[in-house]
Amino acid sequence: MSIIRTLTLGAVKASKILAVLEESIKNQVLLAMALALREEKQYILTANEQDLTQATQNGLSSSMIDRLTLNDERIEAMASGIEVIAGLADPVGAERVVSERPNGLQIRKMRVPLGVVCMIFEARPNVTADAGALCFKSGNAVILRGGKEALISSLAIAKVLQDVLEKFDLPKELITVVPDPSRDLMFELMQQRDSIDVIIPRGGEGLINFVTDNSKIPVIQHFKGVCHLYIDKEADLKVAMDLLVNGKTHRTGVCNATEGLLVDKSIAAEFLPKVAVKLKEKQVKVNASADASQYFSDATVIAVEDFGQEYLDLEIAIRIVDGVDEAMAHIDRFGSHHTEVICTKNELTARRFQRSVDASVVMVNASSRFSDGSELGLGAEIGIATTKLHAYGPMGLESLTTEKYLVMGDGQIRA
Repeated sequence: MSIIRTLTLGAVKASKILAVLEESIKNQVLLAMALALREEKQYILTANEQDLTQATQNGLSSSMIDRLTLNDERIEAMASGIEVIAGLADPVGAERVVSERPNGLQIRKMRVPLGVVCMIFEARPNVTADAGALCFKSGNAVILRGGKEALISSLAIAKVLQDVLEKFDLPKELITVVPDPSRDLMFELMQQRDSIDVIIPRGGEGLINFVTDNSKIPVIQHFKGVCHLYIDKEADLKVAMDLLVNGKTHRTGVCNATEGLLVDKSIAAEFLPKVAVKLKEKQVKVNASADASQYFSDATVIAVEDFGQEYLDLEIAIRIVDGVDEAMAHIDRFGSHHTEVICTKNELTARRFQRSVDASVVMVNASSRFSDGSELGLGAEIGIATTKLHAYGPMGLESLTTEKYLVMGDGQIRA
């Protein structure tokens, strides 16, 4: 039997045990996992150093290395995220009344786990802890196939979590990392439709397309983050500047970083010179439309069709637009259904923008960096879905479950 077949069948068997585990036990396990991550911090950091050394030797980009890097703060964030998950209500088993039929049948729906979730990701070792905890709380076994860049770190994190599972007499197969990152094994993994219920890829455009094109299992896409900030003519320009700087420079190598700035033409002459000063101070490379470029000393002029890039770096695209309609048209053409932001003091404009823009998260006067499961109250997130079946936006516990019908009768037969 192949390694992939062994892993997937083990996950199926383990998922049956977890599906009926009491919430109180789940929470005890999760709190123990958080504690273990803190206690085994040095073990994890040592493993991460090996990945970072290899990444540097292989010439990985600065944004990829940022995603790969673990430190005290990020391990604490993983542990704290798991504690938050432990404190959230367990969706599994929750019931709701649907209807009572004229013939007396009582119809309810109950939340149930998806079963076995497969995560395919690149250089993000924290996904191992986040996905492991979220899937565990929501009753799912998880198989994690990370890129070779993060393999040693992911295996170390998984071992810490698996040791906790075994202390509670639970199968370690509930959280599994594929130990070989070869593409052949990944392809085989995507064919296991009798044992894996859903695949969630997280990474670059190439990875998402490869999984979508080759998987025989339903795929929830977590596509690139081409996030825009639109500065309306009625914006508070100080707030606008704060949103821009935070969205673009707080962390560049993440999918909720701001990649495009749209500025209403009526305020461009006032606002863009200030933007030029601030972005130069922050060493941000500017790509701009021809009319916007006049406000920058060293901008690269780009054509309209060249917008829509995910830079994941200190780089941004800037365009002047003629009002909210042109801003929304730009987003409709170049956005990636991830996160879009408007800065305005006009409530009607804000509400129109939120209703009209097709993105999983649409914000008013808030940084795109808040498009994150933990910041939106979900605990950790398994990713940000940019497709609409069955989840859209940051995926927390409820998104990792589905509903089945419960029908109660007292002998009814269909005529």
